[in-house]
Amino acid sequence: MSTGKRLFQYALNYKKIIFIALAMLTVAVVADLAGPFIAKKMIDDHILGIESVWYETEPGSDTVAYNGNYYTKAEGDAEPDSAARILQVGRNFVFVDGNIEFDGKRSYGDGILTINKGSQAAQYEAEILSGDNLLSFYKPEIPKIFELLAFYFGLLIIASIFQYGQRFYLQKSANRIIQKLREDVFGQIQRLPIQYFDNLPAGKVVARITNDTEAIRELYVTVLSTFFTSLIYITGIYIALFILNAKLAAICLLLLPILFIWTKLYRKYASKYNHVIRSRVSDINGMINESIQGMSIIQAFSREKETQQEFETLNNEHFTFQNKLLSLNSTTSHNLVQVLRNLVFVAFIWYFGSQAMQPSSVISLGVLYAFVDYINRLFNPIQGIVNQLANLEQALVAGERVFNLMDEVGIDVSEKEIPRYKGNVVFDHVSFGYKEGEYVLKDLCFEAKQGETVALVGHTGSGKSSIMNLLFRFYDPQEGKIIIDGMDIAEVPRQTLRKHMGIVLQDPFLFTGTIASNVSLDHPEISRETVEKALASVGADRVLKNLEKGFDEPVIEKGSTLSSGQRQLVSFARALAFDPAILILDEATSSIDTETETIIQEAMDILKEGRTTFIIAHRLSTIRNADQILVLDRGRIVEKGNHDQLMELKGKYYQMYQLQLGNKVKAG
Repeated sequence: MSTGKRLFQYALNYKKIIFIALAMLTVAVVADLAGPFIAKKMIDDHILGIESVWYETEPGSDTVAYNGNYYTKAEGDAEPDSAARILQVGRNFVFVDGNIEFDGKRSYGDGILTINKGSQAAQYEAEILSGDNLLSFYKPEIPKIFELLAFYFGLLIIASIFQYGQRFYLQKSANRIIQKLREDVFGQIQRLPIQYFDNLPAGKVVARITNDTEAIRELYVTVLSTFFTSLIYITGIYIALFILNAKLAAICLLLLPILFIWTKLYRKYASKYNHVIRSRVSDINGMINESIQGMSIIQAFSREKETQQEFETLNNEHFTFQNKLLSLNSTTSHNLVQVLRNLVFVAFIWYFGSQAMQPSSVISLGVLYAFVDYINRLFNPIQGIVNQLANLEQALVAGERVFNLMDEVGIDVSEKEIPRYKGNVVFDHVSFGYKEGEYVLKDLCFEAKQGETVALVGHTGSGKSSIMNLLFRFYDPQEGKIIIDGMDIAEVPRQTLRKHMGIVLQDPFLFTGTIASNVSLDHPEISRETVEKALASVGADRVLKNLEKGFDEPVIEKGSTLSSGQRQLVSFARALAFDPAILILDEATSSIDTETETIIQEAMDILKEGRTTFIIAHRLSTIRNADQILVLDRGRIVEKGNHDQLMELKGKYYQMYQLQLGNKVKAG
């Protein structure tokens, strides 16, 4: 499905509000476009209506006295054969007592009005009207002119009210659409597997949620609002033009295919530029995010200049394509509308000029005024559409990027509940690789029984963390299976499986909030009492007691105001508060000081009690009491046993242990 159709489907979620807005817009347009028709009636029937046929009648409220007689324009109240005419000749108006056979070129002299039309000529006795007499013939029209003005003013008020309503409802629906779109995008991010984020910088993901959805918001708030308004205005104007003069309105219809062809050509180039621009915005966001995260390293190694140059390279490329798009917009948008406007006015002058040269043709001034007004009004919505094409293209490109993210295969969040499992874990001939054909774990077989502590040791890259990734189902193995309490975890929803697991990472992540909220993660089932008990159990109360607000001390992003030891204790308390059946400690004591490590070691026995615990550790002194130690080398288990057994074996574990003690003893 195309991006445009998908964006349209989002709009349909709020079709009721949009239809109300469009109905209000239609009323506003009709009220606004009635103006030239009212002006035409005012000019033809009242301002120039003095040249209509007058009839001699009896005195009345709408009659005019002249030379002892009374005249009216209402034919029904007139006496038979009593017609008279008032005609303008130059700057004067003359009164003819009787009707005229035809109208044409007028001249007046010596009390005689002469009218020429081609080869025909006619003469009539006539009198020049004085200013007072002329005003008396205008007086019956003045109340009607004021009535029309009042009616037009009322329509303007109605148009203003409905214009406000349509803008309010259109923008309200646009904001609702974007709110739902952002929620859907963020929900999709929650569904995406971990490997997706391994290959995409955080800044680029942020750009999809913020920058790209903001560009789409511009589509609904401004672009579609302008398009809807403009299309209804153009439709209304064309209807009015066809009512006034079908032939000229048909000529104006030629604008539509020209606009369509131009839009196609514009989008061809604008789309290419916008794809590069949106991509560079995403790259810039990614680089800024990475630079902020690694600012300490950048400054420590004096890489500011190089980082600045990398940023300028991206920024200059973004600038270049922005300028290309600007040149395209500047060359086409305003210039195109001006050219079309001039072409229409040339056709308009040619048509009315040729009509005026035909003696049989009579074109009223009111029609002429209405046509000029409508043609001028016609180009305002056209200008609006042309000006918004750039924003339309940006929104479509942004929409394509957002929908590409939403089309990624995700995993639905499961609400399924299972009883808390005991924690008997079996790895049955498990092989796994992050890339196809490149295994980092090879044919692993081991068992961890309930309540046991299993330590994983090995050199960097031996596969220790990969075992944890598989256990949490951040990834699934290519071969073999992992079983917990007799259940193949591949058949258990990920969220259900993780509900009874806890993890403490080497570099714990703390969210913005407080120490207490980072322990409970605002889970409704974890009470304040549970939080405080968990913190006390891991010895955090001793380390955090000096903080001004205690457990309610504010925590900013990543907990950067806390020491690494304090962050680690909060992470331990979090794992304990969630009471997991399986606990994973991923090098959890490698980045803390000796005093804090002592506190944590004292709490480890409490933390591990009744739980199957997996420990990844480089400091072998921390795992001497483990029930089982697995020694990994290049993705395989090369040794297995407890500390004493492995020391007696004098293999790789013995060698690693002696190296850490400072004694370089070669294995057996």
